[in-house]
Amino acid sequence: ADRTRLASLEIGCEQGSMAGNCDSGYSCVYSSTMSWKSATQPLPKEVNPKLVFERLFSTVPDSQRIERDARRRSILDFVREDSKDLSLRLGRNDVRKLDEYFAAVRDIELRIERAEKLPPVSPPDLKMPESIPASYEEHLRLMCDLIALAFQSDVTRVCTFVLANEGSNKPYPFINVPDGHHDLSHHGNDEAKKQKIREINIFHTRQLAYLLEKLNSIPEGDGTLLDHAMIAYGSGNSDGNRHNHDDLPVLLAGGGCGTLRPGRHIRYANETPLNNLWLSMLNRLEIDLDRIGDSTGSLAMLDGESGETAIGG
Repeated sequence: ADRTRLASLEIGCEQGSMAGNCDSGYSCVYSSTMSWKSATQPLPKEVNPKLVFERLFSTVPDSQRIERDARRRSILDFVREDSKDLSLRLGRNDVRKLDEYFAAVRDIELRIERAEKLPPVSPPDLKMPESIPASYEEHLRLMCDLIALAFQSDVTRVCTFVLANEGSNKPYPFINVPDGHHDLSHHGNDEAKKQKIREINIFHTRQLAYLLEKLNSIPEGDGTLLDHAMIAYGSGNSDGNRHNHDDLPVLLAGGGCGTLRPGRHIRYANETPLNNLWLSMLNRLEIDLDRIGDSTGSLAMLDGESGETAIGG
């Protein structure tokens, strides 16, 4: 994270709420947020491509940027000094929240320092977007273009992209599916509804293909950006009709700098934690962790070394 201007990039194509209850009494933040700094600190996504562009490739002149950063430091120093004694008068839960707040303040300071040390990023050929496109597909593909630019310019090496929120009832009239997605997911084995769900799934997968083709067209080192990347694509449910979270179909694309052998269908044992996949990906990024969440170990066969139980796709 300290090698790039941004530690990570969180984007999406559907605005979500960071408050209120959305599903089964749980906060809406769980339905609209994929990336978290900690168990209690969500990293909200940005859905406006113009703001994503400005974050990646600041169009602010150097003199204004220096003045802005100095002003930010002054504010941060004031906040820290003004709150030194506050923790002595707070309860345990409030102290924890204050600690999280100051951790966020420190994170901003580190980002400012990191931005000053790194060389400037050349503006890309892509024209800065004006706003959120009216077309959902255009919105999706514009965000894919920004992901590719972010990786190509090495502004960041980590990105999460929420195509649509959990529980989204977005209609898809442009592919002849005027019904809401969430309503269709509770199909009750109605074949007509299941076919419409398939059309939505195909549409979303085509956007993934667009991103992969984009990354594969950009030279990087001894291959392409896709050869040096790992792209995980999936959903929180395997069966929306029953809200089943088991047996999730997950697509892992890219070469992972030679650590992955794509083009295969691998079936793992029942109840294999999804965190085993995230742990395996982190280890390939030279992040030395033995465990994450409920993981029970790294996934075998991703590199193709033990392919006896892999199912050819």
